[in-house]
Amino acid sequence: MDRLRGFVAAVDAMNRAVGEALSWLTLGTVLVCFAVVVLRYGFGIGFVWMQELYVWQHALVFMLGAGYTLLHNGHVRVDVFYGRADGRRRAWIDITGTLVFLLPWLAVLAWESTPFIGQSWAIRESSQQTGGLPGYFLLKSAVWAFCLLLGLQGLALIARRALYLAGDARYTPHAGTD
Repeated sequence: MDRLRGFVAAVDAMNRAVGEALSWLTLGTVLVCFAVVVLRYGFGIGFVWMQELYVWQHALVFMLGAGYTLLHNGHVRVDVFYGRADGRRRAWIDITGTLVFLLPWLAVLAWESTPFIGQSWAIRESSQQTGGLPGYFLLKSAVWAFCLLLGLQGLALIARRALYLAGDARYTPHAGTD
């Protein structure tokens, strides 16, 4: 059980660190977007790379922040059954949902995106726009990071619920945030 607790703590810490770092990227997205608007409408100046930068930052926040969101129970859930369920039933709903829906979907996404991302890496793909950002292949690789971070957090959720079912009340599932 100590290894399971250690795994949960390590994955939680990793996604917490990623999420907190991404919070700064959110600020960067707002500031770059503001700069694009001011430059374009205030001075008639436009830079393609700046427009792409805030879009890429926004994409990274959502892709890499999905594990952090799951850590804080922030994903959309249909509470028809979950909201009225007791702790044991909630634990089983979380375990079943993760095993039946989340992990298989992430596996399919990782598998199906491999040729797409691999080809991008093979040609070191950059923006299709003149004056755009280089390294588009790196942005595409965020799909794999998304699968990894969210998948690990899903496994930590299963471990957390298993610990609760084994009698550890510290891992009680709540209808709100965990």
